[in-house]
Amino acid sequence: MAGRADSRGSDTTDRRNKQGPGQGPGREPGHACGLFSLAELAPPQIMSLAMRSVELFHDHGAHDRPLAGQLTGLLFTRASTRTRTAFTAAAIRLGSAPVAFGPADLHLGTGESVGDTGRVLGAVLDSLVARTAGPLDELRELSRQGRMPVVNALTAQEHPTQGLCDLATLALSFGDLTGIRVLYLGEGNSTAVALAHALAAVPGSRVTFATPAGYGMPQEELRTADRRAGTVGASVDQIHDLAAAPPDVDVLYTTRWQLAGIARPDPAWREAFRPFHVDEALLDRWPRAAFMHGLPARRGDEVSGRVLDGPRSLAWTQAAMKPAGAMAVLEWAAAR
Repeated sequence: MAGRADSRGSDTTDRRNKQGPGQGPGREPGHACGLFSLAELAPPQIMSLAMRSVELFHDHGAHDRPLAGQLTGLLFTRASTRTRTAFTAAAIRLGSAPVAFGPADLHLGTGESVGDTGRVLGAVLDSLVARTAGPLDELRELSRQGRMPVVNALTAQEHPTQGLCDLATLALSFGDLTGIRVLYLGEGNSTAVALAHALAAVPGSRVTFATPAGYGMPQEELRTADRRAGTVGASVDQIHDLAAAPPDVDVLYTTRWQLAGIARPDPAWREAFRPFHVDEALLDRWPRAAFMHGLPARRGDEVSGRVLDGPRSLAWTQAAMKPAGAMAVLEWAAAR
């Protein structure tokens, strides 16, 4: 499975032991490596990581501690409950010691460059998991300058580890995912982008993004996912009116309408989102569909409490899948 055999004896494991004089923080930058976007992984690799997540979900000990003796940095400059906890637990279970940094712990906040920060961190750490408010390219720069794998634990552009977790949850719940039909409702945000790239790897899948006008998926991400989907007989499309939603759906998926601390320019934005609220009446349009939510949730906004906590909800299974997904990603990244 993904990363198990490759991680043993990898260059990453003993990278620091190979450094001689002059090969510390000032060494020449390398190539960016790690997990930045699911669009950069081949469909078989995405499916392999999802299935490895399911395996580790069933048995957290199904590995040979491939990160033993390593240090895993956890840089979280934005709030996180599930992802930070998951990667902390995953690093420990795989044998690594986690080193955590909060939003005010590094000199990035006082003007030190991303490149300089990467050089210093890379001289000490074996890998880095990062959630930041900056662009994805900053994570690539951390990887290049630090010569270490970096995992994107959420940027404004994409949330790839959430996409893998979602795919693993679907595989756990449905088994064979060939031809699965997913309807996503709400903003075309970083979770939606990751979901598009993840499902574009599933043969015959059909995913529709129902988004309020003006809050849709980035067109380039949508095109990229649809092109990838075409190679496996799948499709990715977007609508702005639920009247055009597909008649047959296996899963309804939504996310929180507004992240804490992020203001919307349109004061009436809730009116645009209201038709996409998932309550029992909407879910019953597809009586056999399951419900998914990336969490955190705001009951009464994007979803009703009866749906979120109801018998068709997979939201809590998604949350429980996150440590296993984090293990699969760290195991795989260690072999890069």
